[in-house]
Amino acid sequence: MLTIRSERLEDIPSVRILNERAFEQSAEADIVDKLRHACAEMLSFVAEDEGRVVGHILFTPAVIKSGKRVIQGMALAPMAVLPERQREGIGTKLVEHGLNVLQERSCPFVIVLGHPDYYPRFGFELASRHNIACQWEGVPDEAFMIIIFDEIVMEGVAGVARYRDEFDEAS
Repeated sequence: MLTIRSERLEDIPSVRILNERAFEQSAEADIVDKLRHACAEMLSFVAEDEGRVVGHILFTPAVIKSGKRVIQGMALAPMAVLPERQREGIGTKLVEHGLNVLQERSCPFVIVLGHPDYYPRFGFELASRHNIACQWEGVPDEAFMIIIFDEIVMEGVAGVARYRDEFDEAS
């Protein structure tokens, strides 16, 4: 039976291998390892099936600078499922769980740089519709998305959304 739960210390090696396999490189796994040591505010969840970690999702603080205001929300990155377990709904369950936790914690927004055919099902929409841009140049408009949980906090907010610096180090 599939269970979504918070990452535990003993999950770290499995999460690393899972990210390396899912992305066919170590960049995402390296970012996760760096964030684990540098970011106490991160939320890391795993999908476990019969004692085996089969999926992982990470949320870390992100900010939008809008004039003199700085609004803190979260960024979803990365999300991975073992290649042989993809297309079973594991990623969907991870995303839904993480977004529910963040909404319960009054997070005003979540950004994601991801597949435009996947993330809108969760309520993500083009960030550009809200006059919010990605910090990295060359990112396709349709790939940078946001979900807004608190319309009042986000009212009138426009600007550049920034991920944590660890994401810059990987590029």
